[in-house]
Amino acid sequence: MPSFDIVSKIDTTAVDNALAGVTKEMDVRYDFKGSHCEVSRTEDAILIKADDELKRRQVEELIVTHLTRKGVDTKALEFEKPEQAGGNSVRQTVQVRQGVHREVAQKIVKAIKGAKLKTQAAIQGEEIRVSGKKRDDLQATMAMIKALDIDLPLQYENFRD
Repeated sequence: MPSFDIVSKIDTTAVDNALAGVTKEMDVRYDFKGSHCEVSRTEDAILIKADDELKRRQVEELIVTHLTRKGVDTKALEFEKPEQAGGNSVRQTVQVRQGVHREVAQKIVKAIKGAKLKTQAAIQGEEIRVSGKKRDDLQATMAMIKALDIDLPLQYENFRD
């Protein structure tokens, strides 16, 4: 029976390369001279430290630009509310979302069932397996999912005939 998986994965190497590019550009740019702005990455988050709100917005813009250049979908970024750090500095955490979370997966499965297509969807951890009798049904399901307004970059992989 033909099937495919719906996943949401981000290339962490591309994220690291983009953040290295952001750091290099901050070292070179005139408006960042003498500032104590920095960008660091943990397992699933990016931490922005900036002198003030203006520089934080500029760093945020740089991150989005460099990630777009590296081919990373910026829908995977979830910018949290900026908070005051020591002194006059500002700190912001940016979550890098990976995997299809339970609520989004349930929404996708409900949409597939509601579309009356001849496919079945099953949530398997942080991915969704869609199976059907015909390849055309699966392709119609892919098109329907792409038409949904989901705020998460989705990839379709492991297509088996």
